[in-house]
Amino acid sequence: MPHRPMASTGFWFLATDRHLIDARGLKCPLPVLKLEKRIEQLSAGDELELLATDAMARIDIPLYCRQKGHECAVSQDGDVLRFVVRRG
Repeated sequence: MPHRPMASTGFWFLATDRHLIDARGLKCPLPVLKLEKRIEQLSAGDELELLATDAMARIDIPLYCRQKGHECAVSQDGDVLRFVVRRG
């Protein structure tokens, strides 16, 4: 099996070909605006991951996804919120 390049985000490793938005430290609405801009570049069914530390992102990102027809799963590791969004 070929080796896939990996990148460290500081507390876990991700494959570099995965779509990632690192919005840690940004206040809303910036994480949502970054998501909106990036998701327009994806095809239906593609996934991206967004990392955020602003507590309002827990409300704003799932709400944006519902309004636009995207799927959204959220988890938390310490103070970092992790959203996996699949474009609808």
